Amino acid sequence: MSDATEANGTAGAADQTGSGAGKRQVRVVLVDDHRMFRTGVQAEIGQTAETGVEVVGEAADVDQAVTVITATRPEVVLLDVHLPGGGGVEVLRRCAALMTDAERPVRFLALSVSDAAEDVIGVIRGGARGYVTKTITGTDLVDSIFRVQEGDAVFSPRLAGFVLDAFASTDAPPVDEDLDRLTQREREVLRLIARGYAYKEIAKQLFISVKTVESHVSAVLRKLQLSNRHELTRWATARRLV
Repeated sequence: MSDATEANGTAGAADQTGSGAGKRQVRVVLVDDHRMFRTGVQAEIGQTAETGVEVVGEAADVDQAVTVITATRPEVVLLDVHLPGGGGVEVLRRCAALMTDAERPVRFLALSVSDAAEDVIGVIRGGARGYVTKTITGTDLVDSIFRVQEGDAVFSPRLAGFVLDAFASTDAPPVDEDLDRLTQREREVLRLIARGYAYKEIAKQLFISVKTVESHVSAVLRKLQLSNRHELTRWATARRLV
């Protein structure tokens, strides 16, 4: 089951005066391929009078994201790592000029279900100012958005270690050809299977159907030439993906 892709953007006024004067405010674009998740985030943080966060646009894939971000020029983009069209890293690559604009920089905060080191490192290398997982509370997410707007780097607990380790090393991480055969979604399913999640639990967490989970598991087993989920768990553990 997949969500119909839809982009929505409104170029908010640059003038932040009025009823919100004296309070901190930030204009945000939500980029995530799950409409239900975007709706939930909007409901959680988008009450501008209370939170100071104004959601000025949404996007569900890479092309839509670039279009909406360019049109609305938000201060902060909440960016999912795994998106149709090339993922969050591709959005960052295509918005590089906006990130380096001295007058009106657009800053990116990754918001993802994944806590895998390669995902964290990938988007930080791409220019994101932080990375938080979808277990974050609404209050903490609002705080993280404002910190990123102000130029701080923000990470969920333990994820900062991935970045410190990666940038402390001068050696590029080795390429895992087996892992590279998998799509981003297959990697997500792989990690959750290896952590002992049932198909129904994975479906709920990733906002997909159980049948889709089964299809992804079959594809992973086929590509990695494994026979069952027990072998898959051992394979993932050996590569420290769990």
